[in-house]
Amino acid sequence: MFQNPSNNEIRDILTSAKTIAVVGLSDNPERESYAIAKEMQKRGYKIVPVNPNVTEVLGEQAYPSVTAIPHPVDIVNIFRRSEALPQVVQEAVQTSAPVIWAQQGIYNEEAAKIAKSAGKTMVMDRCIMVMHSLFVKS
Repeated sequence: MFQNPSNNEIRDILTSAKTIAVVGLSDNPERESYAIAKEMQKRGYKIVPVNPNVTEVLGEQAYPSVTAIPHPVDIVNIFRRSEALPQVVQEAVQTSAPVIWAQQGIYNEEAAKIAKSAGKTMVMDRCIMVMHSLFVKS
């Protein structure tokens, strides 16, 4: 059964990361993905939008997939339904990103197994912004 990293590990992930690819990032300011990515950008992270339906979000070039990003990212943050998670994680493990993070409400055991077998750290069912507020001093 999947277990998230400890609070200390989550703190370490968030303090060492600089770049976050956001899968499913919408250009609609009303969407949760937009609000959270905007706040994380404000907190100093470089946001890389991943959405085949947009060209730019939050002033950053968007990419159609995680594997299309031409530079390394530290965290792949996923805003997709739980049933889509295995497919997204299968793609994310093909990148050099050490951490795959599924937002609050997103959980899939199969996806966790894919990440673990590829040597990636997986976080599921946790809001990256909330975790940052709890564990990282501004």
